[in-house]
Order: sequence, then C-alpha cells, then structure tokens
Amino acid sequence: MPRERDPLVVGRVIGDVLDNFTRSIDLSVSYNDREVNNGCELRPSQVVSQPRVDIGGDDLRAFHTLVRLVPISSFVMVDPDAPSPSDPNLREYLHWLVTDIPATTGARFASNSISYKLSVGQEVVCYESPRPSMGIHRMVFVLFRQLGRQTVYAPGWRQNFNTKDFAEAYNLGSPVAAVYFNCQRESGFGGRRR
Repeated sequence: MPRERDPLVVGRVIGDVLDNFTRSIDLSVSYNDREVNNGCELRPSQVVSQPRVDIGGDDLRAFHTLVRLVPISSFVMVDPDAPSPSDPNLREYLHWLVTDIPATTGARFASNSISYKLSVGQEVVCYESPRPSMGIHRMVFVLFRQLGRQTVYAPGWRQNFNTKDFAEAYNLGSPVAAVYFNCQRESGFGGRRR
C-alpha cells in the first residue's frame, strides 16, 4: 500500500505515535465482536471492558521461525490526543500495557478468562477504558517483539507516556503491528481533530 494511503499515515499515527514500520504480524482487536479497523469510531460505552486481542496465525509462526528466537511480545494501548486533540499536553496517555506474550500461533487474551489471560501475558498496567471529554481521540494499539521474558516493566505514570521512547528504552525495535480507532464522548458528533 502506498505510504500516503496507509490509514496509519492518514490518521497521523505514523508521526504522532510511531515512526514508519513494516507490519509483519497479524493483529486483530475487537470489542464485543466488533473488530477495530483503522479509523473506525467506537463510543466510550462500547469500550468499557478490555478488548479481545488476537495475535498471529501463520504469519506469526513464519516470523518467529525466521528470527530463531523464543519470541515474546509487548502490547501497548495509548491515546495521543489527551486531554484534547487541540491541546494534547498529556500525550500519550497509557491505557494498557501487556508484556511477556508468548509466541504461540494464535495467541489471544481477553477479559472473560483471567487465568487464560494471564497465561498468555502479564498485564503490567491494567486496562483503563477511554473517556474522552472533548474532541475525537485516536486510541492506538501497538505490538512489539520483546528480546526476552520479564525485560519490560510498568512506567511510573500513565500521562506523557511516549511509545517511541518506551520502545527504545527496552530495545523493542520497530513495531510489528498497529491498529487504531477514534473515540469521542457519547454525546459528541461530527467535527475533525486539529
């Protein structure tokens, strides 16, 4: 896909949150059976509970065979538009951080089974549902490959988290997948982000 038509570029996720990267693993995020597609709109009432996340498939197996490691992943959810898109002085707000996700084909985690969720990753920053008070906020999910188990730790705060700095601090390299959705308050409608 040409760079200028990539939804992550059009939505300014590339630039505001991430540098350009090549997706190498399938990532599917869904809330109550509604899959998150780049740029789709979800309301706060639709994202109260943490989403179901599916990682991999055949692409995951091929990727990890190629690098010949016991691969592990970290998963981040951030809001680059906090507290408002016109003045994002809390950019990026960390909504969720899961680490030590094992590289099994079809790794999956969701809120409906705590023991299953914990068996496929460590939730080091618990899920906080988006509650934007003004404007349209982008909620960005990013998947990184970790170098080893228990090598990524929780930051001391949620506000002013920086995904690029986080990746650099833990030697995560470029993301392997990302997806985002737009969210605004329940009564909000129309308008554009500035």
